[in-house]
Amino acid sequence: MSDEMTAEQISQAFVACGHSVDLINGIIDGSQMADADAEEKQSAVDRNVEHLKIQSGKDWYEADTESREAPGDKASIAAAITAGEAYSA
Repeated sequence: MSDEMTAEQISQAFVACGHSVDLINGIIDGSQMADADAEEKQSAVDRNVEHLKIQSGKDWYEADTESREAPGDKASIAAAITAGEAYSA
């Protein structure tokens, strides 16, 4: 299967990455999933970090040079991966 995507699909993928960034950062800062137990929070962080790692390893991600607005930009994605990997509920 080809990894080629249209500009619209790339934009949608960055939006999805932004949602993962928001969730990871929100869990870490306590603004999201505040009522969840530690295991649920850790699971959500782990799943979303994995999603970001998969997406950032795609050919279209590396080839995309357009400026992105936070939180879907590459720097925010990289920071969320780092923070999520360091997170321990």
